[in-house]
Amino acid sequence: MASFEVVTHPLIEQKLRYLRDKDTPSREFKKLLSEISYLMAFEITRDLPIQPVEIETPLSKTIAYEVAEHIALVPILRAGLGMVDGIHDLIPTARVGHIGLYRDEETLEPKEYYCKLPLDIADRLVILLDPMLATGNSTVYAIDLLKRHGVKKIKFVSIVAAPEGVKQLQEKHPDVQAYSAALDDHLNEHGYIVPGLGDCGDRLFGTL
Repeated sequence: MASFEVVTHPLIEQKLRYLRDKDTPSREFKKLLSEISYLMAFEITRDLPIQPVEIETPLSKTIAYEVAEHIALVPILRAGLGMVDGIHDLIPTARVGHIGLYRDEETLEPKEYYCKLPLDIADRLVILLDPMLATGNSTVYAIDLLKRHGVKKIKFVSIVAAPEGVKQLQEKHPDVQAYSAALDDHLNEHGYIVPGLGDCGDRLFGTL
């Protein structure tokens, strides 16, 4: 069974409090989403392999260490874009791909409209980004797509998750490690996370 971890930290909790607030303006919402992603990046990369490298300081030669894993950040459009900059600031060597999905409001099933991935995506650890893990349909679809492109190592990162989405992800992709800043109560009849933070894409880009 895939692991699911809620990443807790006092600063994440405080920023999440304002991210959830319906009165937080779009500009501040975008900043908070990036900052939470930045803070979560420390936890989701804790197990990255490192390798020794010889460098020269102003005083002498010494052995230092660098990350030995090639990484790709892949946001699920459009809300996942809000998570990229925060993590990319910490991993500037990561390549960035994009998967475009929208949700059919009748069936709640994902529909693909765009996919652009690095040519060497199969050789990279992919960190898949989507602020909301709701039904899990979009996440499962995106992971299916990545695996069809030969990807073998995937971590999924959300900001807010629902139990229903976590359950489906664990059932369909037990090899994928997942992280979220919060595990909320349930989904409502429209497939939105409660208490959640509303439509993340609309709040991020001011299209309410």
